Amino acid sequence: MTTTSTLNPTAIGTRLARPDIKPAGLARQSWIVVRRNLTHIKRMPEMLLDVTIQPVMFVLLFAYVFGGSIMTSGANYREWLLPGIMAQTMVFSCFVVAVGLNSDLDKGIVDRFRSLPISRSSILIGRSVSSIIHSSIGVVVMSLTGLLIGWRIHNGFGEAVLAFALLLLFGFAMIWFGILVGSLMRSVEAVQGFMFTSMFPITFLANTFAPTEQMPTWLRTIAEWNPISALVQAMRQLWGNAPAAPAGAAWPLHHAVPVTIGWSLLLIAIFAPLAVRAFLNRTRD
Repeated sequence: MTTTSTLNPTAIGTRLARPDIKPAGLARQSWIVVRRNLTHIKRMPEMLLDVTIQPVMFVLLFAYVFGGSIMTSGANYREWLLPGIMAQTMVFSCFVVAVGLNSDLDKGIVDRFRSLPISRSSILIGRSVSSIIHSSIGVVVMSLTGLLIGWRIHNGFGEAVLAFALLLLFGFAMIWFGILVGSLMRSVEAVQGFMFTSMFPITFLANTFAPTEQMPTWLRTIAEWNPISALVQAMRQLWGNAPAAPAGAAWPLHHAVPVTIGWSLLLIAIFAPLAVRAFLNRTRD
């Protein structure tokens, strides 16, 4: 004896119906990208060499090897040096984000993200935030190293926080330059070559490691109008690591704090739109 059961199409449709899946918001998507990038660092700690071992080597080399031959009027060279190396490390954050983004583009990681309900802008936001975190680790390491060799903050808490905020703001501006380069270049090797030949001269042609007073007039003018020089001078004054800029210094060094803020906002205004456009063109179907 066989029996047949009648299936209710409405019931079947009810059982198979799935709730609508709403994509996460931009903040949530960006945080997922940040976690993904930080997980890479956790699994490959050697990625921190550029913000740990390298800056410490610079601090020790310049403090103990070259420091004896570099004269800084009215300041201890070890204290005078540390803001410069911190600025250099933060500038190099654009190097990290350029290489990382270009690698993701080259390996198809970004294409995989695009197959998901995720905004392309979250990829850039997540990459920039993780790069700031990456560079901030280096700032912490250098601060601890500086304390060991005699560096101190002599001014108040508010001025100290302002100096670190300026450092992060300038680093954020440079990250957009890194995103631009990483989106335009076609290989990681090209990114490394371009960033090395552009960033190293810029960070050394400033007041990062030596005063500008002894430079030739034309070179001193370039160095003192370098945005990095304003950032370094601002940190030195806010931390009490150096006196005010000498009378013969260029105008930016006499107004280092507002000039640093102005340079940072200007660089963001220039590089951010160009970087977004380059990234969208690179990832366009």
